[in-house]
This record gives sequence, C-alpha cells and structure tokens, in this order.
Amino acid sequence: MSKSETQLLSSSKVGRRSFLKMAALGSASFGAGNLLAKEEKIRVASAEEIKNPFPGSKTVKTICSICSAGCGIKAEVQNGVWVRQEPAHDHPISEGSHCCKGTDQIDLTKSKQRIKYPMKKENGKWHRLTWDQAIEEISSKMLKIREENGPDTAMFLGSAKFNNQQAFYFRKFAAFWGSNNIDHVARI
Repeated sequence: MSKSETQLLSSSKVGRRSFLKMAALGSASFGAGNLLAKEEKIRVASAEEIKNPFPGSKTVKTICSICSAGCGIKAEVQNGVWVRQEPAHDHPISEGSHCCKGTDQIDLTKSKQRIKYPMKKENGKWHRLTWDQAIEEISSKMLKIREENGPDTAMFLGSAKFNNQQAFYFRKFAAFWGSNNIDHVARI
C-alpha cells in the first residue's frame, strides 16, 4: 500500500454509532448463517440437482417477443410455468445469441409489476376494467381531444415489437387520424 493510501485510511474516521451498527449487522448475519447451517437449511446441491434442477420439465422452442427480430429461445417449462431459458443455438436469425433484453425476457414475464389487464386509478385507488371499457374510454377521450385541438395534437409512437405489417397498419392509423406525427421508439 502506498504512503498516500495509508494516510487516507488512517485519516478516515468511523463514528461510534456507525461502528456499533456495522458490528451488530455483521454479528447478526454471521449468526443467521450459522443457524441455517446447523438446521441444514443450506446444503450443497447434489450432482443430479445441478444437472437437472427442474425434474419433469420440458423444453419448448419459442421466440423472444421483445422486438420484431424474433430471436430463438429454448424455454424450459414445468407444470405450465416458464422456469428458465437459454438461447436456441440452431435458430436461423439469432444463431444462439441474445441481446440483454432477450436474456432478461423470463424476468419480464414473471415480474410482479407486470400489468395483465386494464387498470384505472380513481380516487387514489386502482380498479380493474374490462377490455371493452378501456377501449371505449380511451377512444372517446382521443376523439374529444382531436375534436377540440385538431389531429396534430396526438403523437403516435411505434413499437420495437412491430413487424413490417403491423408498422404499416400503425402508420395507416395515424394517417386516417389526420396526422403525420409518427415515430418509432428506437429513434427516441
């Protein structure tokens, strides 16, 4: 260690309270680890568990839905639940590779924050809506905004998940709306 590093370390001070907090936290975590080890809550995985951590699962070939590239995924499914994934090395598009978003696809699917149906916040609380209610409310508000302020009030932002045909229909929708305010999420 250099002289300047030694001086820096010796000049840094830790207050009494901070030291006691760190010591208590260290002791508690050490004690919890020992307690778990004594009750055999933590153990070394067997060779079979390492080789096959999800017995009875099946591998399903699918594609990543993050963007329209359609990279290959081998999804491991156990009792109808997606439990793990790996890139499909024989896939003609991705050839066994994934971007960081595709690698994280399983976590997006399992996220507790993922919204699975339309929600509306009323009086500070979220309420579930039917799809018909959501479409009706959104479309009536959009038509009202266009009527009051003109079609260029809206901006249409496309998705990286759109394939060529979906992008065409999205562009047509904006044109029928009466606006050229359209862009793609990848440019933003």
